[in-house]
Amino acid sequence: MAVLNKIRQRSLFLILIIALALFSFVLADLFKNSDALTSKSQNVVATINGTDITREDFLQKVEIMQRQLGPNATNTQVMNRVWDEEVRQAVMATQFEELGITVEKDQMRDLLRTALATSPEFLNEAGLFDENKLNEYIANLKETSPQGFQSWVNYEKRLAANALNQNYFNMVKAGLTGTLAEGELEHKLEGNKADIKYVQIGYATIADSTVQVSKSDISNYINANKKQYEVEAARDIRFVEFKEEASIEDENNIKAELQTYIDGQLVDERGRKDTIIAFSKVKNNEEYVNAIASSDIKFNESFVFKSSLPTEFAEDIYALNEGEVFGPFKHDGYFKVAKVTAVKQLPDSVKVRHILLPFVGSQSAAQDVTRTEAQAKATADSLVTILKRNTSKFGEFVKEFSSDQGSVAKEGRYDWHAYNTMVPEFNDFEFEGKTGDIGVVKTIFGFHIIEIEGQKDKKKAVQVGTIARKIEPSEATSDKVFRDASNFEINAGKSDFETEAQGNKLTIRPVNGIKVLDESIPGVGNQRPIVRWAFEEDVEIGSIKRFNVSGGYVVAQLVAIHEQGLMSVEDATAKVLPIIRKEKKAEIIRDRVSASTLDDLAAAENTTVKTATGINMKNPTISGAGREPLVVGAAFGLNEGETSNLIDGERGVYMIEVTKVTPAVELDNYQAAANRVEQQKSTVVNTKLYNALKDAADIEDNRAKSQIQ
Repeated sequence: MAVLNKIRQRSLFLILIIALALFSFVLADLFKNSDALTSKSQNVVATINGTDITREDFLQKVEIMQRQLGPNATNTQVMNRVWDEEVRQAVMATQFEELGITVEKDQMRDLLRTALATSPEFLNEAGLFDENKLNEYIANLKETSPQGFQSWVNYEKRLAANALNQNYFNMVKAGLTGTLAEGELEHKLEGNKADIKYVQIGYATIADSTVQVSKSDISNYINANKKQYEVEAARDIRFVEFKEEASIEDENNIKAELQTYIDGQLVDERGRKDTIIAFSKVKNNEEYVNAIASSDIKFNESFVFKSSLPTEFAEDIYALNEGEVFGPFKHDGYFKVAKVTAVKQLPDSVKVRHILLPFVGSQSAAQDVTRTEAQAKATADSLVTILKRNTSKFGEFVKEFSSDQGSVAKEGRYDWHAYNTMVPEFNDFEFEGKTGDIGVVKTIFGFHIIEIEGQKDKKKAVQVGTIARKIEPSEATSDKVFRDASNFEINAGKSDFETEAQGNKLTIRPVNGIKVLDESIPGVGNQRPIVRWAFEEDVEIGSIKRFNVSGGYVVAQLVAIHEQGLMSVEDATAKVLPIIRKEKKAEIIRDRVSASTLDDLAAAENTTVKTATGINMKNPTISGAGREPLVVGAAFGLNEGETSNLIDGERGVYMIEVTKVTPAVELDNYQAAANRVEQQKSTVVNTKLYNALKDAADIEDNRAKSQIQ
């Protein structure tokens, strides 16, 4: 009982203790599972004008895009493509919503009808678009292929988005007409002319070394022009490369192995010598090359002319008699031994005509092909029998039977073409037969009825069997390269990266301004792992890491970290220094000038008075001085005979005197000029409107935080 009384007396204290314990448990769990605090950044790829793009939706579109672009497109390229599309869609969706522009069901059907008007699967027997077939296709897709149906939904969305974009841009263009007043202004900007006299005191007359620009000057300029000097987060790295390349010893070993096939002797792993037939003496060349020698380049039955042989060894190989061997020789990343396995006299070009009869299952056969292989062969044999008696029917049979639409209009003819232009079976018949031969040949496309109409310039062609070994580093060489790269990584971390590189005679390659979503590292190609490492939070300046790259290793060091925000003074100096220096030079010139006339100014500055005629506001260029918009603008603010004050131009400080003003010719109508203005506005809409909307949008890019790249 006493215990219960004590508990009651301290109940408030106990409640506070329990509450604190629970609170600390929740906090601990939050910190332990950082996802709870950063879930949005990880699950939302971007927020654009308040609209979230989720990780799941984004990656689903990436997968679809990857299938569309194929295996040659890198993951980063695909993601960037999807990102651009998503940003554009979100930015434009904001505009559509504000204006109330939508694509209704009826309009969507019209869009599909137009887009699919030539797709055979949606046409009826009369060749017209059949909406019922489209509905059936969509319903079947939804039931049998969720992935395919999603692709269709995305296709409809893109179609609708394109229509909305077109409507939006057309509306903007419609509101940007060129008025007659604008046309008149355009005409006057081009037509108003002025002649001037001027004195230019060039900035180059003052040596750069005499103008002092401090870091604070550059910093003040950056802060006064922040918009121009905002930068993304970036990293600078430097790296050395260790290439896995075959050593001289490796190459000699490869050549020695190939020599054994020439001599007819092999050495096994235990050092025993096993004798085999020399390459020059074998009869079954294909088996010898592919199976016994296990060549890295398989046997090719085709015959080639001298021009198709390796250029630097063509004379040696072409001069061989049948059965003779040449090599080993180095060519195209391989060591090779070549044997002339057969010799023929073949024309270098032929002219033929043919009829193609496809069958069910043959390549490129149309959907309406129903004949079997046996039926196609029987038809071909029947037609050949007729054609051998009467070749005049060839053109008629081409139109009636041939499915090769590329040659039907030419009566099935393929004009003069070189050896190996056609598929192998077709090529063999036309080059190994003789002019006038007619026969049936089966290829992957079906049965061909071929007539050889002509052959030119018969000459020697050779069949070459090649035993090839790719020139690659041995396991011992690869192990050494790995050890060298690993030792460099360790030693450079202990001492100095540059000193270690010099000691190993390695070239240091700097890469500056890497962005968080970059993919390529100059010199080593697509290397996202290096970029990701450079932006990891725990990687500090001076950190070093080894990376596997194609053909070897890269050891990289992080050199600099540039945070997002204003460009640093050091980075901005190259761009800002000339601007500030020019301003200071203009100030120096102004301070020393007291003259009020062109002649006095020219005398004081030891220069001359120059002239320029016909200057205009549309193209503000002064002959002898270049493009000077402020100076030209000042000229049109003066009356004839009036002299200006000093004007700070692009290339110097000027004083000008207007000697003549010629107004533009008055026109009865300025519509032509107004039309030019309208066209200029339309061009701006096409090229700059979206970028302007994008710049004005509120875009929060979380791609790096969401770890999708």
